Amino acid sequence: MYPARKPAQQIERVVSLRAPIGGWNARDPLAAMPPGDAVILDNFFPATTSCNLRNGYQVWMTDFPDQVETLMVYAGGATTKLWAVSDGDIYDATSGSTSSPPAVGAAVVTGLANSRFQYINVTPSAGTAYMLAVNGADKLQGYDGSVWYEDGDGSHDITGVNTATCSQINLFKNRVWLIPNVGLKAYYLGTNAIAGSASAWDLSAIANLGGNLVAMGTWTIDAGEGADDYAAFVTDRGEVIIYLGTDPTSASTFELKGVWQIGAPVGTRCFLKYAGDLLLITQDGIYPMSGALQSSRVQPQVALSNKIQYAVSQAVDSYGANFGWELFYFPGQNQLWCNVPVSSTERNQYVMNTISLSWCRYTGWDFNTFALMNDIAYAGGADYVAVAWSSNADDGTGINGDALQAFNYFNTPGIQKRYTLMRPIFLSNGAPSIYASLNIEYDIQQPTATLAVTPVTYGTWGTSLWDAGIWGAGLTPTKYWQGVTGVGFCAGIRMMAQCAGIELQWMSTDLVMEKGGVL
Repeated sequence: MYPARKPAQQIERVVSLRAPIGGWNARDPLAAMPPGDAVILDNFFPATTSCNLRNGYQVWMTDFPDQVETLMVYAGGATTKLWAVSDGDIYDATSGSTSSPPAVGAAVVTGLANSRFQYINVTPSAGTAYMLAVNGADKLQGYDGSVWYEDGDGSHDITGVNTATCSQINLFKNRVWLIPNVGLKAYYLGTNAIAGSASAWDLSAIANLGGNLVAMGTWTIDAGEGADDYAAFVTDRGEVIIYLGTDPTSASTFELKGVWQIGAPVGTRCFLKYAGDLLLITQDGIYPMSGALQSSRVQPQVALSNKIQYAVSQAVDSYGANFGWELFYFPGQNQLWCNVPVSSTERNQYVMNTISLSWCRYTGWDFNTFALMNDIAYAGGADYVAVAWSSNADDGTGINGDALQAFNYFNTPGIQKRYTLMRPIFLSNGAPSIYASLNIEYDIQQPTATLAVTPVTYGTWGTSLWDAGIWGAGLTPTKYWQGVTGVGFCAGIRMMAQCAGIELQWMSTDLVMEKGGVL
């Protein structure tokens, strides 16, 4: 009688990993990174249930003389206009088109020293809405809904401060505040005034570290008896000075609330009004003002950029002096963009999902600035204005995504595995070009794969002809097994994609491996 045969030990196993919706992680060690995070996440936006290849842009208006470095939105009641500044000239960029982008018309303001403006919209008691803009080199420029004017034209004169030296402007408690390039004095106009005598507010006795004022923001917080607005001044040494009150001419109605030390601000567009809070780009990362003042540089966890802090620190160290740092909130897509000026021609965007606080990086968008008008995101490029997030291609060119999911030991850290099969699962409305592979043992090098894509153009309702136009299909799953090779203790899923004219959502990945021994 033969002895009973022992069942063969199963050495092959299948694991399923969700797409890395935890987002880009440039903080944790590779050996300790959560499996739902990514070492690299370029042009894949970490949505709440999938990682989606980002949308692209379409050119809106062309033939600007140089880089478009400022976009300004005039909001005057029912009238909304988009203004673009290029080569020291201001142009009306309102009436563009993504289907047939027109060349820009004649400039309405010419001969300015630079194109880097900060601006506000203000409506004085007279009822006319104005847009006021400063660039630190020219007299304040104003727009009243019909014509542009300059400080000193005889009708809109500002005295007490030379507005040509002011590079920042803010509206606080119905007063216009101006911040000169040098010094620790801020200047304010009368209540509901857009001209007239400006009074100085000297902060030199308050700013213990000296330096210069960089910016001023309006910070809305709960004061215990309801929300109130605080005036936040920040210096180039990283001191934040907070005041509460309405009338700076009276100590009893304009009270110093405190002075805090944070990282030095980065760029002239370092502030962003974000709901009731203020966001600030600093050497320590991107902070909400509420968290920054509570931690005072000792708790980096309060930074919105905490998970990508090493990448932010490297970018600030390498590119902090470049023009183009800017925060932009895109509410329609629940995204916060931090523009990172790598060079005069190359820009990246560090992008946060405002729901999950997960991050990724956009590449291929070489934009200098952004503006939101009628819930549409506009961007200033090399010699054009574009509409961002308006198509599934970058001006007709395919979008390249690259992701490296966190390295994973698959619950057997001391055991070698041989990886044999992979099945990435996508949702798409076309035929994307995909390259899926594995990186073994903390190798983060990009595969030398060439992706080819055929652009897809779908019909446009009201324009394309029946039986001629191709109509976009809904998203359908794509899931095919493919062979992979690799032996190691840990592996990270590498996903590269290129698409033009179609959507792509990465849902999850199945992986087959055989368990080996310790050696």
